[in-house]
This record gives sequence, C-alpha cells and structure tokens, in this order.
Amino acid sequence: MKRDDIRNIAIIAHVDHGKTTLVDAMLRQSHVFRDDQQFAERILDSNDLERERGITIMAKNISIMYRGLKINIVDTPGHADFGGEVERVMNMVDGVLLLVDAVDGPMPQTKFVLRQALRRGHRAIVVINKIDRPNARPMHVLNETFDLFLDLGATEKQAEFETIYTNALTGQAGTDHKHIGKTLELLFEAIVDQVPPPEVDPDASAQLLVTATSYDDHKGRIAVGRLQSGTLRRTQAVARIDHHGAMTTSKVTYLFAFQGLGRVEIEEAKAGDIVAVAGVADASIGDTIADATDPRPLPPIRVEEPTVRMTFGANTSPYAGREGTHVTGRKIRERLYAELERDVALRVEDGETPDVFVVSGRGELHLAILIETMRREGYELQVSRPEVIFKNVGGERLEPYEQLEIEASQEVLGRVVEMVGQRRGVLQDMKYREDGSVHAVYRIPTRGLLGFRKAFLTNTRGEGVMNTLFAEYGPYAGPIASRTFGSLVAWEDGVATTFGLTQAQERGTLFIDPGADVYEGMVVGEHIRENDLEVNIARKKHLTNMRSSTSEITVRLEGIRDLSLDDAIEFLADDELLEVTPQTFRIRKRVLSRQQRDRIVGQRKKQNVGAAAV
Repeated sequence: MKRDDIRNIAIIAHVDHGKTTLVDAMLRQSHVFRDDQQFAERILDSNDLERERGITIMAKNISIMYRGLKINIVDTPGHADFGGEVERVMNMVDGVLLLVDAVDGPMPQTKFVLRQALRRGHRAIVVINKIDRPNARPMHVLNETFDLFLDLGATEKQAEFETIYTNALTGQAGTDHKHIGKTLELLFEAIVDQVPPPEVDPDASAQLLVTATSYDDHKGRIAVGRLQSGTLRRTQAVARIDHHGAMTTSKVTYLFAFQGLGRVEIEEAKAGDIVAVAGVADASIGDTIADATDPRPLPPIRVEEPTVRMTFGANTSPYAGREGTHVTGRKIRERLYAELERDVALRVEDGETPDVFVVSGRGELHLAILIETMRREGYELQVSRPEVIFKNVGGERLEPYEQLEIEASQEVLGRVVEMVGQRRGVLQDMKYREDGSVHAVYRIPTRGLLGFRKAFLTNTRGEGVMNTLFAEYGPYAGPIASRTFGSLVAWEDGVATTFGLTQAQERGTLFIDPGADVYEGMVVGEHIRENDLEVNIARKKHLTNMRSSTSEITVRLEGIRDLSLDDAIEFLADDELLEVTPQTFRIRKRVLSRQQRDRIVGQRKKQNVGAAAV
C-alpha cells in the first residue's frame, strides 16, 4: 500500500548551490518557527566547522507539515569528499530535489549525487536556484541538466522532471523564470505531486536499515533510519543483524519521530516513517533492526572505496604532551575506530607500529575535517602527507583519476594550462564564457591534485574556482613533481628571535613569529630553492658598546605566512610530518637530528651511484 500522508525527500546539489539556504526558507514558510523568533542563517549547519567553512559536512534530518502532509527532508553535503553521506541516505527517501545554480549549471558533484539518485530509481525535481544572479542563464542550465540526465542513463519517466525556479535567499519559487512567486508554494506543491509516497507493507515484520547513529548521555546509542515495513513500538523486542549476518537481540527503550528541527518521543512508528531508535546498544550504519520474532536482514549500504590515505600516530616531537588532553596511541585508536561508526566512507587500519594507524578517505578535505575535529576534542597527534591508494589488477598498476573542472580568467589561462599539464592532466573540454572566463575540464591523476589547490589559487590571484570528482581507476600516469620548493629547517632548539628570523627571511617565506618555541628538525618556512636549508632562527644579536639592546624593536618582519590546517597538509613533503595539537600546527622532519638526515642523504647518493654503475 501507499502512505499518502507522508513524503520522504533528499536535497542534493554541488557545494554552494544553496541547499541549506533553501531548507531555511522552507522551515520559515512552514511555520516551524514563531513569527517573532530569531534564528541564524543556515540553521542546519550547526557544527562549528560547518559554519566556519560555509559547507555542509553531515547529512541532517528535519520534517515540515504542508496541508496535512508530513514532508521528511534530508539535507546532504555538496562537497565530493563527503559523498558517503549522500550515498548512505538515499535508501531513506523516495525522491530528490536536485539544486542547480542558475549561472554555474551542473557541476562535478551534481553528476555524482544525481547518479546515486537515478541508480535507486528516484524521481527528481530540478530546482534552478539563484535565479536573481546578474549572469543567470536558466534556459541554458536547464538544457545542460537535461543532457546530464540522459548521459547518466535516466529512464524516460525520470527524464520528464518538473522544473522549479527559486531564489532561496528570499524564499521565492515559480515555474517561469521570468515571473516567480513571492513564496515557495509551488515548490511544496511539486514535492507533493511529483515525489511518490512510500510503498510499504504494514503487515510484514518490522525492518529498519540504520543510516545514521548518534549518542545521548542518558539514552545511549541512537540509530536513525527509515522503517521499511511493519510496525515498530516502544518496548518491542528487536534483533540487530550486522554486515556479516550475526544477530543480537535487544529491546527498544525509546522511539522518536522527527518534527521540525528536533525529535519527539512516540509510542509507535509505521512503515514509511523516518525514526530514531534507542536501546540497540551496538547498532552501526548498515545494520538491520528487525522484529525479533521474524528477523529478516536488508541489503547493507554500499559506498565507493576511498582513494587517499594518511598515517595518524601519537605525537613523537620534543613538545609532545604539552598541549593535548588525549596523547596516547590507544586514545587515538579508540577515537579513529569510533569515527567508523558514523562515517561509512572512512577506513582505518592498524599500522606497522602500535602507535601508527592508516586512515583512508575520499580526499584531502575529508581527512582534514577529521583531523580538525579531533584537534578540537583535545587530541594531539602527528599525520603524514596524503598519498593515493593504488590497485594492482591483472599485474597492471592502476591509480585513481579525477575529473577536474576549472574556471579562470583568460589572462591567467596559460599558467593554469601549464601547471595542470605538469601534473599529467589531459584536457577534455574547454568553453569560453561571455563574462571573459574560461571553463576547462581535465582528466587528471589524483596524485596530481595533492597540493594543487594552493598553487592554483596563487597562479589565478585567488580568483580561480576548481572542483573535482572521482572518475575511475586507470593506468599509472608516470612520475609527477609535487613540490617545487624546499623547506627552511630549524638548526637547533630554542626560541625564535627577530634577529634570527630576519636573517632567515632572505632565504624564503617564514611560518612562525618571534617568540615561538622551535626544536631541531622543525620546519619554520619555505625555501626559495628546491633543496632544504637549515637556518638558525634562535640566535641572538650579541650586545656591544655600539649596539643597543632595544635595536631589534625597529626591525620589521614581513610576509610571515600563517598556515591553516589545509595549507599545512598541502605543504608536507614525503619526509615530513605535521604535528597537530589543540593549540597549534607544527611541520617537522620525520628524522629530527641534522646528522642523521645528512647520513641518510649520503646513503641514498651512494645507492644511486651504484645503481647507475650497474
């Protein structure tokens, strides 16, 4: 039977196309808030990191009422690195709102999220947003979107999608881009008419696939998912079936439904409802919660494999334990394996030593968000440079490739083309736009994108836009030069002085200010040449009758670069580590001792000479 009193829908789009802003407008117009109630913009981006970066990281559930119908809405991330969040929620919904920017049109992540929806047979409502932008080209974007549906193998029914034009900021929608209404009424009507009601079997045994988990200090583990069939009641005996078919029994202690931005406790849920269940202690994403009297598993969640990995380990620098609360390898291991219960796209393996772990994810940003989250929770750790995950198929070495889309002005196009070519990128398409910008599409090895963003922004004067999407595994592309400049490395332990930094400043760009504690082997800047250079930034000016002790006050240091976490990860070389604490980031050499590093370099030269002689 069909439940006509409910609609389950996900909002999907490329990053920054307006999903969360549209949800804000839908909440306002459905009267979830009082008329005089104050609330922040992008209210679903409740995480501090989401607000700081202006992106959605985790998928979130809300519900609104419209003319007696309950509409469950899932707001999803738009960045490719968090595609696992999109994949895991697709089984909860029956349709999607596909948001497309009225200027940019379909972008890489638009293709990814739409592919996931079409594979599951979902109907899509195309929402062309930001219709008020000066360079909006709605008809061109609509044609591009229709072509994308055909390219992804949409059925005839899926390709006959409803189109709505919106301005999410002002909460307006219409079916004609030249005349849009004053409210989102037409968007709500499209959801009711175009999104099919869930088809359920109310008489079958209860089945719920866990798609998200959270923890409450009083209620314990809470599992979120859509009840696929049957009825679920509070105090009901249930069975948890994991990925391997193992079964454990428990009892539902609390049952919640989503209402507005929060959850309300209910006694009974029917098939088709999106609910939260407490009492199933070890429930994790992909498990099935079923009726204990007739337990039947549902197909587990499948997501695409990670392509990038880093090593996480306990901090081993001379300053280890100074600033962090959780500093041991055991604590770091517990935290990483706990993250697996929430993030289905992450992989964690034990490393070669007890205090080192290999963490694999979808991209640099995916892993950087995990590092930043742990840092804010009081963890102190060290991480390595990201590296791609190779595969060996039929004796051939394969590596991941990505689709790189670039927008830049024609003035800097030559530099961008040269830079991408050096990283083994192959041009697939190029279009010149009316505003003087160029849109280029490349196929490039994922290795070529490691550390690429900073160089790209530098060469485009901060005005270029780049987006990536995993394409496929392909043949090894050959060697790629990653870094063109070496590091400035501290000569000895001490405190950085203005005098020492002034001398080092002539050799490159500095990362630290006067008064910072440094240790031997710590990277304090970027050299202007390819090789590393050791500098003594802790030395002091010797005072004489001709020199005043206050003379350093007049010395000015210019161009000190304050590295963010993303910048520091991009800068890392193969022989370097990033020390991450709740208070700071420090780049260091893997081998801190200057003498040991020189010995290693000498041994490598001998090996190279011997290999050349052979």
